Amino acid sequence: MGRIVILTGAGISAESGLGTFRDADGLWARHRIEDVATPEGFARDPALVHAFYNARRRQAAEARPNAAHAALARLEAESSDAVTLVTQNVDDLHRRAGSHHVLQMHGQLTGALCDICGHRWAAPLEMDEETPCPDCHRAAARPDVVWFGEYPHFMEEIAGLLAEAHLFAAIGTSGQVYPAAAFVEDARAAGAETVEMSLEPTAVSHLFDSCLTGPATETVPRWVASLLD
Repeated sequence: MGRIVILTGAGISAESGLGTFRDADGLWARHRIEDVATPEGFARDPALVHAFYNARRRQAAEARPNAAHAALARLEAESSDAVTLVTQNVDDLHRRAGSHHVLQMHGQLTGALCDICGHRWAAPLEMDEETPCPDCHRAAARPDVVWFGEYPHFMEEIAGLLAEAHLFAAIGTSGQVYPAAAFVEDARAAGAETVEMSLEPTAVSHLFDSCLTGPATETVPRWVASLLD
């Protein structure tokens, strides 16, 4: 049995209707990252940050897994290799598609985090600056997502997985946001075969052994079928 590590980014969920940072008319286009995706922005204007993530939470709840999510769930279920998904996404579409081994390095929209005591719980669809923590009962709820300037989750576990991988794939990610941008180099150093799947070539395509371009709903199912067949 070998090990397959797959990194996914916003591009895999775009075809489910969830916008990326670069969409000209999406949620992100109406806000500065500094205002809605940093601890400093939350401290300045928690009402704005909650409104932004309430909208993202509603959008994600209405979205449905697409063919790319389904193909990765099939790979995990049918492959003789150990398959782990590492996702930069905060939606739950991989899990809803049927994947079980998912590490959400940037947190999850379905979670809430107390900004004071660190308690975590399932987030309601709507939160605001008065939402209390069920543990310490103080009004300090925030989305359980990793903001810019914060340390991603599972980094030690991910490093261990990359060191053991015989195949590494990056799907729908620009390769410009660290630390995930360095995963391909870590996998190559461990001797893994590397493949990139993206809508178009990225700034790091040259680091991969092979690159498949096109919509994720087309490239990912074909790639999975080639592995299983």
